[in-house]
Amino acid sequence: LFRSGRSMQKLLIITQTILLGIFLSVGAQAQAVKNPGILVHAADDEATTLDPAQVEAGEGGETVILQVYDRLLEFGPSGPQLIPGLASTVPTIANGMISEDGMTYTFKIREGVVFHDGTDLTADDVKFSWDRIVEMDLPEGQAGVIADIVTDTKVIDDYTFQVTLSGPSASFLNSTVVSMAASIVSQDAVMANGGVVAGEPNEYMAQNVAGTGPYKLKAWNRGENILLDINENYWGENAKLAARIEIGAEPDVRVLGLRAGNYDTIETDPSFVADIEGADGVTLHTGGLLLEPIHVGFNLNIPEGSLPKEDTIPTDFFHDPRIRQAFNYAFDYDAFLYGPLAGFGQFNPHYLPIGIFGHDADAPVYGAQDKAKAEALFREAGYWDKGFSVSVITEESNLFADAALVLKDSMEGMNPNFRINVLAVAEAVFDEAHAQNPIEYAMWVKNADPFADPHPYMSAYQHPDGEWGEVHGFANGYRNPEKIAELIDGASIELDVDKRAAMYSELQRLLFDDPMWLITAQEGVTMAYRSWVKGFQMNPLWPRPSLRFAYLDK
Repeated sequence: LFRSGRSMQKLLIITQTILLGIFLSVGAQAQAVKNPGILVHAADDEATTLDPAQVEAGEGGETVILQVYDRLLEFGPSGPQLIPGLASTVPTIANGMISEDGMTYTFKIREGVVFHDGTDLTADDVKFSWDRIVEMDLPEGQAGVIADIVTDTKVIDDYTFQVTLSGPSASFLNSTVVSMAASIVSQDAVMANGGVVAGEPNEYMAQNVAGTGPYKLKAWNRGENILLDINENYWGENAKLAARIEIGAEPDVRVLGLRAGNYDTIETDPSFVADIEGADGVTLHTGGLLLEPIHVGFNLNIPEGSLPKEDTIPTDFFHDPRIRQAFNYAFDYDAFLYGPLAGFGQFNPHYLPIGIFGHDADAPVYGAQDKAKAEALFREAGYWDKGFSVSVITEESNLFADAALVLKDSMEGMNPNFRINVLAVAEAVFDEAHAQNPIEYAMWVKNADPFADPHPYMSAYQHPDGEWGEVHGFANGYRNPEKIAELIDGASIELDVDKRAAMYSELQRLLFDDPMWLITAQEGVTMAYRSWVKGFQMNPLWPRPSLRFAYLDK
């Protein structure tokens, strides 16, 4: 146990938990607040970068960027409604800040805002921040969030910033402006530390912070923790507690640490509920759904000779929509929902989550295992009797691995000629495999990135020429890729709410018959925290763990 700091940490927490149990057993009824003045959060992984121009969507760095940077607009704690950030007003057509043709957006920038380096925020910094991410265009970053829709950025005066779009967009404010990639950085700090070089990361910005947010970066102790100090010069309401993010604690360590009071909040999923529910001094927050459907991806663009040696499928295996449908019918949804998810979740038909505009509750859904339909489809496709073996890669020791195991049990329990090889690997190994283009595996399990608007889901996960459509070769398998592309593109610029909703309803029906994903479930919201934490607020639209530390006190 003494060979590593993490093992030592685990030993200390276990020891403290035992002592706590002894303490309670002799009649002590109250526990004093631990670590007063600081919020301690236990995360499940470490950031790779703190630079908004480099961070990957859903990556641990977004957790920190949310706390230390501001954006022009933000999601408030109560839901998807936009609130002013560094822009003093949310643009609308009614207030004249969106042009009648929907192409030009004007943002009034707050005066008197100061960056952590002591320089003043102006519209020049806003333009610099947005232009910078597009110019750098890092493969791991999210430059497309801006570059794919913005054609021009302009400084009107010191406190007025204007954006021109390539066309009307129904999702610009809810997807681009609030993204972590659109965080505003200090131009002076960047230019004094490496500047902007196309295609190259900025090493200083990857490890340091030059924002205006409610927290300043105090220290990043790799593999251990990230320390955040309160920004006493914040333009809004000051944070009430400093913060410490403990990095990479294993699930059992997080649970033990929370029960012992060493952690105030922990990264939680429904598999933790049995170990947390009813624990003294712990509150379990539940209710609502995360906007991150857990999925199995079907690869229609497998390079010849790349599959694991155990796999017997041809590279065009998933080109056949009957195979993709059969997998969707074969999956034991109840086993996943009432097993690993402990009942916290719901079924949805595809990548338009429940709770997002355009979700059609009457659309068909794969939500119950149907072995008869699965068998009929596998027979039609010619695989029921001869069988097959295929590998699915996923991260180890989490809900994604659980989903892969349910898939294995579902398929192999239905037909002994089927073999699903679950490759549960370390997160870094999975991330490397997942980042390949083309991907050298037939299937993988992960979750979506959360968005407040339907277009990013449809564009990234369903469009034949979108992010995953291109990597997975959706055009090789869609029965009518042109129709799907037309509907997704049309809905993205349709400003009539009813017409836009009708387009998404049609898409949901088309994509049920022609699925490119197996959506195992939409996970329910669960978050465990010490009962002494005050002002608890959680919003699934904030990067995981969906907390803004500045709202919390204890």
